[in-house]
Amino acid sequence: MELSYWELKTWLDGLDFCVVGSGITGLSCALELRKTHPRARILILEKGVFPQGASTKNAGFACFGSLTEILSDLNHHSEDTVASLVSQRWKGIQLLRQRLGDKALDYKQWGGYEVFRETDSAIFERCMNEMDRVNTLLKPVFGQSCFRPAPNIFGFGSVLPELILNPLEGQLNTGKMMQALLHKVQGGPDPILILNGVALTEYSDLGDRVAISTNRFDFQARKLLLATNGFAGNLGVSEVKPARAQVLITEPIPGLSIQGTFHMDEGFYYFRNVDDRLLLGGGRNLDPEGETTREFGQTPLIQESLEGLLKEVILPGTPFRIAHRWSGIMGVGSQKKPIVTKCSDNVACGVRLGGMGVAIGSHVGMELAGLAVD
Repeated sequence: MELSYWELKTWLDGLDFCVVGSGITGLSCALELRKTHPRARILILEKGVFPQGASTKNAGFACFGSLTEILSDLNHHSEDTVASLVSQRWKGIQLLRQRLGDKALDYKQWGGYEVFRETDSAIFERCMNEMDRVNTLLKPVFGQSCFRPAPNIFGFGSVLPELILNPLEGQLNTGKMMQALLHKVQGGPDPILILNGVALTEYSDLGDRVAISTNRFDFQARKLLLATNGFAGNLGVSEVKPARAQVLITEPIPGLSIQGTFHMDEGFYYFRNVDDRLLLGGGRNLDPEGETTREFGQTPLIQESLEGLLKEVILPGTPFRIAHRWSGIMGVGSQKKPIVTKCSDNVACGVRLGGMGVAIGSHVGMELAGLAVD
């Protein structure tokens, strides 16, 4: 791509920081850099028209893990590690709320519920038996118990009569969240520049700066910060695997009484109200290999599973029509802990958010910015 003098001088000359990815993590990183380096020249590269990956495609859950998810994590991690992970998520949600405000996020703390099928009685019993242990473990994080039983008042079919409620969980409007973040980044006397449709292809740390190649042009910056999450494997971060999440939303449903966020099957299914619509996503556990992909799209297997769940469990006897379907790409791995580390002296990454980007993206972005300090 041929560049003019004006383009070089305005966007690419004398860059201090280049952030790759304009999702929650990348924008949060850029905001922290502006706070700590008020006169720095900061550029964000985004390969998509909108932030690619999951930041504009997620379900808008301000959550930190259902009880079954936390119990599953305790099978593979120490209690201290799990408590630390939950604390990161909780602090990240609070940081996001403080930075943007609940009105801008359209944040509603209507609580989160875990739903158990009739065939899940043994899992439910385990949750009830372990609830006090988990509440005690996490009480230092929240200052109160976060899980308790609650009746099924929502009319779900083929499920156990009791749910597990987490009153601290909330929901937000993903689109408004990203618009508010972008407004903060691009506002003020020294706006941070964003170039959309520009994909990083390779980079080289030269010792005092980083040579950066993209699909459009080449340039240099003093520091390079990678916030590409599910696409980090393309840039050499082998510990991150992509995980596609398929989502659908209904047409408006008159008299919809479901309010809150809901989890099923250790978080592999999740649904919530969006105004008078029902949003539902998940099912990647039905085809783990097929959903380990960086390609957006839907599959009949998972879409039929989602529609069956709507018909038989969530909205039994209620007619509905699907308005829209989409997918997002998350970054996962063998560990739940995010990767925030230096790749070289002048390059760092903040990736592997494990499907908790809304919760931890702000915190990871702040940590990533900290690694850019000389």
